[in-house]
Amino acid sequence: MKNNSKLGAILAIVGILTGLLFFYLIASQYNLLIATLTAAGRADEATSVTITYAVLGWIGITAGAIWAAVLYGFLNKEKWAWFWGAVAATIQLLVGFFPMIPAMDSHLPTPTIAVFLLAAILWFGMLFIGGVDKKIITLTFIAGLAYVLTFMDGVAPIAKYTSSHDDPFWNGMYAMSQQVSWWGAAAWAIFIFAVFGKKSWAIPMGIFAGTMSMLAGYPLGMHNALFEVHRFSMFLPAPLMGTGLLIYLLLPSTRRMLEAWNTEK
Repeated sequence: MKNNSKLGAILAIVGILTGLLFFYLIASQYNLLIATLTAAGRADEATSVTITYAVLGWIGITAGAIWAAVLYGFLNKEKWAWFWGAVAATIQLLVGFFPMIPAMDSHLPTPTIAVFLLAAILWFGMLFIGGVDKKIITLTFIAGLAYVLTFMDGVAPIAKYTSSHDDPFWNGMYAMSQQVSWWGAAAWAIFIFAVFGKKSWAIPMGIFAGTMSMLAGYPLGMHNALFEVHRFSMFLPAPLMGTGLLIYLLLPSTRRMLEAWNTEK
């Protein structure tokens, strides 16, 4: 399967079609979900969907366009094609997965699961074509979970910000932390791409990403768990995973593994 340009071209066409499918699905769900949440008296969550779905739409549609360049690359047997296919698939994994959560919460269909499943096939397909080592696949897969969870930690503060104006400190905390989570999610994605691209700065980028997940997630998660829901907070998986990955990246064995991968031809 390694360096299989024909398979890569087929997967790139699937990626383009997945981008078009996502374009249709996210547009069709956008106002439906907003209206459903508003009618249910959940205007704060409707605001969150208004912003988050638009952001996901922009980057998800862009991923479809990246696949067009990847198709060109595979047709011309370019070595970079699998890498950019992995980039596009990484974006499509997020945009396919997250919209399922508010849709399920509102008892609506979750059609973007098709995008998520196709993106998973495309992601692993690109890594196999690129000849990525199994240990690297495992590391980047776990980092991908941190990427999705950290993005999710940036969604809830949008809703909480709109409903917490009677608590100035926490209202400010939601405002300050929201983009930290999304920047942290972007940092996890860049870490994944840096590992695939055999960049020497992958570990520092992972340390940055993990720290961003922790800075944004722990204060909100502890406050939510202790004073709001009185149970384990859904803000906490992202910083906990970020902590685990940060510790792992600091291990000498991890550095040796990445150095071996970087020198592999």
